[in-house]
Amino acid sequence: MSDPPLLLGHRGARAFHAFPENTCPSFDLALEHGCDGLEFDVRLAPGGRALICHDPRVGRITVSRATRRQLTDVLQLEEVLRRYRQRAFLDIELKVRGLESKVLTALRQEPTGPGYVVSSFIPDVVMELEARSAAVSLGIICDKPTQLARWRKLPIDYVIAHRSLVDHKLVREVHGAGKKILVWTVNNREAMLRLSGWGVDGIISDKTQLLVSTLGRSKNPDS
Repeated sequence: MSDPPLLLGHRGARAFHAFPENTCPSFDLALEHGCDGLEFDVRLAPGGRALICHDPRVGRITVSRATRRQLTDVLQLEEVLRRYRQRAFLDIELKVRGLESKVLTALRQEPTGPGYVVSSFIPDVVMELEARSAAVSLGIICDKPTQLARWRKLPIDYVIAHRSLVDHKLVREVHGAGKKILVWTVNNREAMLRLSGWGVDGIISDKTQLLVSTLGRSKNPDS
């Protein structure tokens, strides 16, 4: 039998709108619900700041042009690693180029924890990370068949595929190549059960309570 999948909160506990996504309260809630880890987004601001945000703009401020005095309330990557790396699996999604050196340095400075993957939709980012460090765990994110078709040619450890692309055949192919597969964003109980039955290595969900209530029992049979 395959190991039970990692249960990962998408940008934290994103379904709970009381806490903004990609913030510590949202991350904490996902872990309180029983998730094994977190998926979150990183963007580059001037001065080499690696900020935790999904969109290119925060309010009216463009992240890539933000001054030092702007976006000071947005989490930085180093803060997230210090707070969570020793107790959660981290899927660190790089939204843009130029973060590679910053991320690798930050990872080297924090103690090893349950695991991580540095992921991106951008193949050049994956290639640059691999060129700088053969030890880093890498993943390619795919939401289109054309993107998915390239996974065998990239130096990755994880295929991180949109749920619409995943079937049992793909799971077998990825595992047959010695890679792991994470699936996003899965917010439906039936899909969670189906993907777990196929042996995927991780499921990323907005609905962290539903994810854990659906699959957490099989993960922790003695609890």
